Amino acid sequence: MAWIMLGIAGLLEVGWSIGLKYSHGFTRPLPSVLTALGIAGSMLLLSLAARTLPIGTAYGVWVGIGAVGSAILGIVLLGEAVTVGRIFFLCLMVIAIVGLKLTGSH
Repeated sequence: MAWIMLGIAGLLEVGWSIGLKYSHGFTRPLPSVLTALGIAGSMLLLSLAARTLPIGTAYGVWVGIGAVGSAILGIVLLGEAVTVGRIFFLCLMVIAIVGLKLTGSH
């Protein structure tokens, strides 16, 4: 169950990080509220997952999901650059996330 909570927390992190862009510095009410809710939900689920998972593993996976997901959505939704180097390093991050999952306890 902790891994499921951690996965959802990571997805919420992707959502709130993209929400930061749409909130325009928290000047737009709806995106700002959704971003704040995403932050709160993501942190809550991360803290619950960290009750049973090692914090280094939980935090690393959470950050990794957020970073990779945000980069992908930045490309898809925001027209950010797609380069060979960027794709290569995103792939390395995915490998690191999988490695942390496989080597973490529980």
